[in-house]
Amino acid sequence: MTGLSDSFQRPIDYLRISVTDRCNLRCIYCMPSEGVNLLEHEDILSYEEIYHVAQVAAELGISKIRITGGEPLARLGLSSLIKMLASIDLITDISLTTNGLLLGRYAAELKQAGLRRVNVSLDTLKPDKFKFITRQSDKLDDVLESIEVAKAVGLNPVKINVVAMAGINDDELFDFAAKTINDGWHVRFIELMLPVGVSTTTAQFISVTDIRKKLEQLGDLEPCVHGIGNGPAKYFRFPEANGTVGFITPVSEHFCYLCNRMRLTSDGKLRPCLLADDEIDLKQSLRNGASSERLKLLIEEAVAKKPLHHNLAEGYMPKDKPFSQVGG
Repeated sequence: MTGLSDSFQRPIDYLRISVTDRCNLRCIYCMPSEGVNLLEHEDILSYEEIYHVAQVAAELGISKIRITGGEPLARLGLSSLIKMLASIDLITDISLTTNGLLLGRYAAELKQAGLRRVNVSLDTLKPDKFKFITRQSDKLDDVLESIEVAKAVGLNPVKINVVAMAGINDDELFDFAAKTINDGWHVRFIELMLPVGVSTTTAQFISVTDIRKKLEQLGDLEPCVHGIGNGPAKYFRFPEANGTVGFITPVSEHFCYLCNRMRLTSDGKLRPCLLADDEIDLKQSLRNGASSERLKLLIEEAVAKKPLHHNLAEGYMPKDKPFSQVGG
């Protein structure tokens, strides 16, 4: 293993893999109201193809993998992919981001297959608002139950991802933070980004600075080291809390200088940056019988294309795919 670095000497050791563009929710900040044109099954990478890419990437220096979607648990047999990835000696961490609807059903087998931990996307604790944000589901209780099941089987820490939206769920940010004290939750507040075609607007943006003001009544936040994770969150803890509060600031204070990740889309494109359109097609080469050495060259080419930073401040957003098709 030689290690992998981009043109700006940032080490690249983290691969986010989208296994499907399908999702059983249509969240207002992630997907257009009309949905998206879904890929045919033959157009997405097979589990064997994903495994091959991961194995080659691991030989270059990738050691951490996160499985995403769409909703990854909407694809059948995901635990078999987890087991395949866990068999790669150079991979040291495998995690999953999910909306939680199906997590309770599969948590035990995912853990047994080799999954280490999960992030659950949950933007409200109120059933009516859950139905509004997701556009089609009133199954908040299923998500809350899944969180407890995931904890019970050892997929810890279970992190709760909350996209903060002014006028939509900013009245609940205090309640989420209180759960880090009362229930030991690990909550991460994420600033809203605005991909093409979604229903949220700049009026719903709320900065982490404003989020923190809403939490002041709970006490002083003390910086802490979370210990487990590969992402850009900065972590804090309230006095005597067992859980943590994390803040992710892609807009107000970008963390591009720390970015260590690449993204593999479900249709086999290797994407250097979530917020840029550049990508390298690996699927065609895979299906044409490309050697491992050829795949390594393509991965290195994609890494070399990784930009210094995104251009959100200039108003640029990717034009070709909503987040639901990139993997977030």
